Amino acid sequence: MLSTRLVLSIFSFGSLASGAGTASCQDYPNKPIRMVTSAAGSGSDFVLRLIAHGAQGLSELLGQPVIVENFPTSVIADTMARAMPDGYTVLVIGGSFWTASLFQKLSYDPLDYSPISSLTTQPYVVVVHPSLPVKSVKELIALAKARPGDLNYGTILIGSTTHLAAELFKSMAGGLDIVRINYKGTAQYTNALLGGEVQLVFSPIGAALPHIKSGKMRALAVTSEQPSALLPALPTVAASGLAGFEAGGKNGMFAPPKTPAVIVNRLNQEAVRALNRPDVKAKLLNSGVDPVGSSPKEFAASIKSNMTLMAKVIKDAGIKPE
Repeated sequence: MLSTRLVLSIFSFGSLASGAGTASCQDYPNKPIRMVTSAAGSGSDFVLRLIAHGAQGLSELLGQPVIVENFPTSVIADTMARAMPDGYTVLVIGGSFWTASLFQKLSYDPLDYSPISSLTTQPYVVVVHPSLPVKSVKELIALAKARPGDLNYGTILIGSTTHLAAELFKSMAGGLDIVRINYKGTAQYTNALLGGEVQLVFSPIGAALPHIKSGKMRALAVTSEQPSALLPALPTVAASGLAGFEAGGKNGMFAPPKTPAVIVNRLNQEAVRALNRPDVKAKLLNSGVDPVGSSPKEFAASIKSNMTLMAKVIKDAGIKPE
């Protein structure tokens, strides 16, 4: 499949360096920067395009054009494997990039990559069909324990963040027996819940919010550590009896393995600055996504912590690749 190229912004910051040689760290960057992400319209693509262009976007802050390239997730690893560790090829990708390695053999080790910064988290909301006689997480857990195997939940691909969020919930609640039903995408499992085909989903807030407001879904809790600005009256799962629970979609920025620290730190500095633009933060929050930003060290630690937690969930649930 051909990649989709889009030059987001071109600024006049002097002539580009000629030749194909690798620039030294001291004059980085001195040519266009290629930023690789998943399919156009995906969460990672949305975040990257927001921070890449406009006043105080990555193009302006780095002084070079930023070129976004969209690839299917299946070929991103090969694309990045061919990239030089010089800061001119950067990856923006979701959490499945590192959690997928926990339940299937991949051609890459996510821990080999150079973390630059976490970018966003996307909290989920635990929603049930209005016919289910529960109004809180505690009541949902009690019902599931009283009716093992009777309840089901909708999700997408095995190993997806919505799937792992549900399995983490089941595990922390004492090993609930709630049956998973697979759908092709968020729209499909949203419609399944609206139609009563499933009783429960862990949904991105943006997808569920209109139906919560209309009363077609009942919201029980959010999966983030703190309450969501979009649903401020809704408690967190952690505050509803499962202390320490936290789950949701994540996006981060990586450089190829062995990228020099001075380049990683420059990219980190500008990514965090672009992420903190008021207009970017407002657009992210309005779409149900929380801007984060972190140091490379903090991002690396969060990845390792997330992988340790999810490895236990996957083992306990006996999750196997499809």
